[in-house]
Amino acid sequence: MSFISEDFLLQSKPARELYHSFAKEAPIFDYHCHLPPVEVATDRRFENLYEIWLAGDHYKWRAMRTNGIDERFCTGDADPYDKFLAFCETVPHTVRNPLYHWSHLELLRYFGIKELINPANARRIWDQAAERLADADFSACAILKQFKVAVVGTTDEPVDDLQHHAKVAESGLPTRMVPTFRPDKGLRVDTPPAFNAWVDQLAQTAQVDCGDFSGFIQALEARHAAFHAMGARLSDHGLERAFYAETSVQEVASIYQRARDGLPATEDELEAFAFYVLREVGRMNHQKGWAMQFHLGALRGNNSRAAKNIGADSGFDSIHDLPQAAKLSRLLDSMDVDERLPKVILYNLNPADNYVMATMAGNFQDGRIPGKIQFGSGWWFNDQKEAMIWQMNALSNLGLLSRFVGMLTDSRSFLSYCRHEYFRRILCDLIGTDVVNGELPEDYELLGDLVQRISFRNARDYFGIELDPAYAEW
Repeated sequence: MSFISEDFLLQSKPARELYHSFAKEAPIFDYHCHLPPVEVATDRRFENLYEIWLAGDHYKWRAMRTNGIDERFCTGDADPYDKFLAFCETVPHTVRNPLYHWSHLELLRYFGIKELINPANARRIWDQAAERLADADFSACAILKQFKVAVVGTTDEPVDDLQHHAKVAESGLPTRMVPTFRPDKGLRVDTPPAFNAWVDQLAQTAQVDCGDFSGFIQALEARHAAFHAMGARLSDHGLERAFYAETSVQEVASIYQRARDGLPATEDELEAFAFYVLREVGRMNHQKGWAMQFHLGALRGNNSRAAKNIGADSGFDSIHDLPQAAKLSRLLDSMDVDERLPKVILYNLNPADNYVMATMAGNFQDGRIPGKIQFGSGWWFNDQKEAMIWQMNALSNLGLLSRFVGMLTDSRSFLSYCRHEYFRRILCDLIGTDVVNGELPEDYELLGDLVQRISFRNARDYFGIELDPAYAEW
């Protein structure tokens, strides 16, 4: 029998009422993830638990390495079942790590498997999951339908041609798969070889001459318009910190030209160029009513040996401790001063910055769009129980929890939709505890509405993405 009961994480009667009556059946609005669009477009099927559960999951790889598992069982050439067995050997050691909750919740919700994960059960779990994966209703698109996913916001570069999004849009799938505009590689004038290869791709995709800086901006704007036509309503920017510099278009154009000629930008030149381009993207977002996401504070690629041998995004990133407030404030203000600040979602990887981000959001609310500037949900190392509570407490103390657009998966896995259930249970328990403590009224009309808005409706209203009728009026 699974330790994950119907009342998992729900420690009070009000928490149970809020979850089961108001949160449980809400559709999922997954506005930021890293699912490969091609896998939705081709309705991918998965042969085994390795393919759908372990491949590409750096959370699991980090835990396995910490447990003394050799790299060949993480990212190497070991047999898929042997990799799965190595993970099963690790799971009992993840007690109190969120992987212990996530892994058992995913096996239960997707496969109906109630056993505790360990090496003795590994073959039975592997075989039972394989039987389920062979069912006709267990493809990528079937999973999206099963979990009532109204929106999937993938993460895409401006150079992407969006053909997979177009195919899904024509397929009749009730889930809307929309692209997200992420131009991070277009900032890197400090690394001309990679920057120039990317700009050449941009010019080809946009069919705009990028011979000078004005052409570069025109090409970004052309792709922004193409993304908008495909349903996009968000940009995303994964940065160590915000950029700000006193600069001019003439200076930035000169920096661009030198990079195109193969001369790396200095640190100050990178600052000026990145700031100017981000402000231009902000202008595009404001014109089209988009939201602009800032993911701030990751220190990436710490292990140079691993980066060389394994590559990026393989589990060697951590939390940065850079100051965030001053330049973020100046960047947002530079867009707000002439009323071109779009909707913004601020995510911080360092929980020490929670109050910085929550108060920063309050600086730029405009009195017209509810929750225009969002303090985003717990991200990456913070998408677990403790840090989710920290984020919601900071938002509650310094802003309006009632306007929060809620959870996202930020995942590459189709098995991650349980993360929304996990978040909703934590949300309901947090509010239910306040009721038990006499800090909130036991008013289920008031609190049930709050839970439903955070679970789905706030995101539906905030992003303005056209939904399938099955979800539009929920």
